[in-house]
Amino acid sequence: MSAKAIREYDGKLLLAYWLLRSSLPSEVSTEKAPRFSPPISKVAQVIFDTSLLADVTNQIEFNNHVIQTLNILESINPWLLTDKLVVKPDQLIKRRGKSGLLLLNADWQQVKEWIIERAGKEIKVDNVSGVLKSFLVEPFIPHPSHTEYYININSVRDGDYILFTHEGGIEVGDVDAKALKLLIPVDQNYPSSQEIKEKLLVNVPEAKKDALIHFISRLYAVFVDLHFTYLEINPLVVLDPVSDDKTPLIYYLDLAAKLDQTAEFEAGPKWAIARIPQNTGISVGHETTTKTHADQGPPMEFPAPFGRELTKEEANIQELDAKTGASLKLTVLNKYGRIWTMVAGGGASVVYSDAIAALGYAHELANYGEYSGAPTETQTYEYAKTILDLMTRNPIPHPEGKVLIIGGGIANFTNVAVTFKGLIRALLEFKQPLTLHKVKIFVRRGGPNYQEGLRAMRQLGDNIGVEIQVFGPETHITEIVPLALLGRGSGLDNNVSAQDSTSVNSFQDQILGTNSATGKKPATTEHEEETKESHSRPVTPIANPRERMTYFENPKTYERPWYTTFTSETRAFVFGMQPRAIQGMLDFDYICKRKVPSVAAMIYPFGGNHVQKFYWGTKETLLHVFNNFEDAISKFQEVDTVVNFASSRSVYDSTLEFMKFKQIKTISIIAEGVPERYARKILHEAKKREVLIIGPATVGGIKPGCFKIGNTGGMMDNIIASKLYRPGSVSYVSKSGGMSNELNNIISRKTDGVYEGIAIGGDRYPGSTFIDHLLRFENDLNCKVLVLLGEVGGIEEYQVCNALRDGRIKKPLVAWCIGTCAKMFATEVQFGHAGALAQSDLETADAKNKALRDAGAIVPETFEKLPLALHETYQKLVSEGTIVPAPEPEIPKVPIDYSWAQELGLVRKPASFVSTICDDRGQELMYAGMGISDVFKENIGIGGVLSLLWFKRRLPEYACKFIEMILMLTADHGPAVSGAHNTIVTARAGKDLISSLCSGLLTIGDRFGGALDGAAEQFTSAYDKSLTPREFVNSMRRQNKLILGIGHKVKSRNNPDFRVEIIKNFAITNFPSTKLLDYALAVEEITTAKKDSLILNLDGAIAVCFVDLLRESGAFTREEAEEYIKIGALNGLFVLGRSIGFTGHYLDQKRLKQGLYRHPWDDISYLVPGVETGRTFVNPDEVEKKSA
Repeated sequence: MSAKAIREYDGKLLLAYWLLRSSLPSEVSTEKAPRFSPPISKVAQVIFDTSLLADVTNQIEFNNHVIQTLNILESINPWLLTDKLVVKPDQLIKRRGKSGLLLLNADWQQVKEWIIERAGKEIKVDNVSGVLKSFLVEPFIPHPSHTEYYININSVRDGDYILFTHEGGIEVGDVDAKALKLLIPVDQNYPSSQEIKEKLLVNVPEAKKDALIHFISRLYAVFVDLHFTYLEINPLVVLDPVSDDKTPLIYYLDLAAKLDQTAEFEAGPKWAIARIPQNTGISVGHETTTKTHADQGPPMEFPAPFGRELTKEEANIQELDAKTGASLKLTVLNKYGRIWTMVAGGGASVVYSDAIAALGYAHELANYGEYSGAPTETQTYEYAKTILDLMTRNPIPHPEGKVLIIGGGIANFTNVAVTFKGLIRALLEFKQPLTLHKVKIFVRRGGPNYQEGLRAMRQLGDNIGVEIQVFGPETHITEIVPLALLGRGSGLDNNVSAQDSTSVNSFQDQILGTNSATGKKPATTEHEEETKESHSRPVTPIANPRERMTYFENPKTYERPWYTTFTSETRAFVFGMQPRAIQGMLDFDYICKRKVPSVAAMIYPFGGNHVQKFYWGTKETLLHVFNNFEDAISKFQEVDTVVNFASSRSVYDSTLEFMKFKQIKTISIIAEGVPERYARKILHEAKKREVLIIGPATVGGIKPGCFKIGNTGGMMDNIIASKLYRPGSVSYVSKSGGMSNELNNIISRKTDGVYEGIAIGGDRYPGSTFIDHLLRFENDLNCKVLVLLGEVGGIEEYQVCNALRDGRIKKPLVAWCIGTCAKMFATEVQFGHAGALAQSDLETADAKNKALRDAGAIVPETFEKLPLALHETYQKLVSEGTIVPAPEPEIPKVPIDYSWAQELGLVRKPASFVSTICDDRGQELMYAGMGISDVFKENIGIGGVLSLLWFKRRLPEYACKFIEMILMLTADHGPAVSGAHNTIVTARAGKDLISSLCSGLLTIGDRFGGALDGAAEQFTSAYDKSLTPREFVNSMRRQNKLILGIGHKVKSRNNPDFRVEIIKNFAITNFPSTKLLDYALAVEEITTAKKDSLILNLDGAIAVCFVDLLRESGAFTREEAEEYIKIGALNGLFVLGRSIGFTGHYLDQKRLKQGLYRHPWDDISYLVPGVETGRTFVNPDEVEKKSA
């Protein structure tokens, strides 16, 4: 979810700091000084640790904790002892005044007694129960009721609404009905003072209008600057000036606010600085923390809704989610429930909850959650372990046993077998508890390598004695729910079989010519064999290995109607280095028999222009990679589509850059987490320029037989199973990308297939909406049936209702909105997508389903009945002659990559090298079986020797030890790295030791091993310039520079490099100070938030720690320390250490009598002289002459 509520305390601190600092809109920025006096920042917060109450015997300890915390509060906020005060809970509770949760005009002693009486107590507000633990205390402002006003600023798709009424306070009533409203459109200027006065302030006394106009302008500036999505002040008190030369006094007594969490990368520093101790009114010298943050203050906290306090397990999963690029969510709804779920995919997780609720088991549903985005085996293991622990924690088993539903849609790119390995590890650990609680497990999954994953799950059930039933994509996504809860199927799915559903492996069948469901070759008739031999054309013939390259000419461009976005001639730019997605697009092109690849070129700003190889069938082809937009556009003027894989931080700029070029008509934005304010600007700019935006937060879309965006449709076996290589008659538009694969599956089984499918994305403000695409489909004569899959949250479905009523949509529309279970939950639950949360009754799934049904759409009773409704609609059109089913074409053969075949266990390859001198799997202290400490005489070791030879002085013992650690850790890292590889190949060529060693050393540079100097210079320079970690990261991003010392190919935050941990722990334990290391770790927090593998690597850890040693050991002056950094001492450590390993590899190869190494020719792409000149890029005029 992007829009998240914050505490009133934090909201008031943001206003107090930024109200007079945020830049005013240009229309009012020239006006004179503020015409109002803002309140002095006096606000205190107290939060109690209610976990102490987990043990009922700790009540006395908790009471002491409360008293002690209050005593500390008064010591750091002395004004509490002198002012009259207001106190209230600060836990996102609505209508606190009406609920008796407000104490006014009290002294500090009364406030303390009031808090002590309520702290840790459970209360009930609007049928929601929760424990009070957070309170806000601020000065009491006496005022007459006629000085109270109400103001609200909130974001909608078209802009920001300002609501104002001259009657505020507890009895404000129905604000939507009585408030005056002013919309500030996204693409228009801020209104004039006169317009604000006329539209909002008509009932305000004239003497206060100027003050309110200026306050509203400044409040809106803060709203925009800090990425608020909702800001309500009630009451807003405006008091008359105390004298003629003063301005009116304004107080915001009660405040509720939401921030766009996805904008933290930009607004986070502003949120932080407003909340540092010196800006919160805390007395100087009473700061409570010295922790180094990414910004100048603490990160913003987003508390759970009242009554939904995070459990320990939920907090653990939230922390795990924050450390990875995958999505891991968990909400415990009923810890005593007997139905537990572990569902892959945001949309799928909602569908399963709906299915459980529809059968009347909502009260038994224990949790809501999802895991998606290709989590690793370890992450899946941790997630599954948490759920299994919660499920089996009760010592008394449920008399009816428990059910675990492991569900999910058909994955686009997640390796199902890998994630299931983690799940299986967890299930094995909980074998006995699962048996004790009589747990039955039902599994349904599809996607890459799902066959192996489901096979392993079935085998696990036999091994541990737990009933596990497994189903594949031939079974409807939620069919396992009635099987699990009722013991029988729904009767709506005729493909249910727990025996044969997991054994099909289409890739293996293609390679071996077998049916992997039976293990036999499929039977063929004599006529079929004859036809096969004499008439069939092999789709993927075996290529001549000496003619591996395929070249293409730029095609002609053709005009197409407005409603046709993609054709078989559509070509695209891919922004970002996304080789897997591009290869998937080219494989799709190949099986659809396109004449040219759909990807014309890549655009990647972080490198020079070059070409990159990709497969075209069994051959290879070259695609351009440009580092700027202009070169790509000028080279490929037929391209009108962009697939933008830029991150959420940079996608706004890159998308606007593409829209400057008139030839670009469609842009798909893949990134999740795009700030809502930027998403709105993109969609409004696109509307002006008549550019279709798909996304953000989308997998994309697909037009069978023509074009697919990125990873849409999943891997080739799923594309073939869903018949996406040729067009059908049904077009769909879906919020969820994962559920789009389910729609592909359903439509291919119940009709003649998909004509076009679009996933608009799950964010609050998608660039294009349901109606945009449905109107396209309506006008396309080849499309006969429309399908809409909406969800709870948002109001876009009502535009479709209007189109049905006024006749703009006449074709049959089968529709369903998921999220019908939301009404059955006592507290607010945020579903998987950012926009999947109802803000009003109109946004509920039930209301939208009813509206669609009333407008004339075909809306089934449940999602489970959608396939039946679709089938009946299709058959009716067939019987009427509207749809004439076409003959099914030959199923295309799909080449399979070597790496994926290896993953499936279909091929094997011998190791290229044998190494006996180094073990890089954790035994860093051993080389050829001998410990390096055995060579020391006087216990100074090589560190002491090096300190004398390099630095001409004896360094402290810890410094010598640190140098030795660097040499030990850098001495070798196995035979596969480039330096060792060069040394071995040179040795096997018969060269001497020096030649072999130099061959290895010459590979050391910025890409391999030699980044120490660069990392030290970058981090030191940023630190010395007093840049915050976030400012450093942003500056490097703006310069298109990589941060040296950050990033690892294999290791990640959840799979840390053991060598780095040793370096860090030693430095923290032994160094006098680790200022630069602390700074680098703060940088790591920012970079790993973007990508899990952007960790502080070994080069970076050594560099920053060694700078700390030089500066803080007392053995060097500052000038000497800087000189040693500049002259290469750090890289010298790496060279010295790695020379030990290179020498060992040379001796090892000589001892083993290894012969001359020759690289296999089939691992080389031969470019035949003369061919590449006629590659892809010919003069268009010449092409026309040839075709004439």
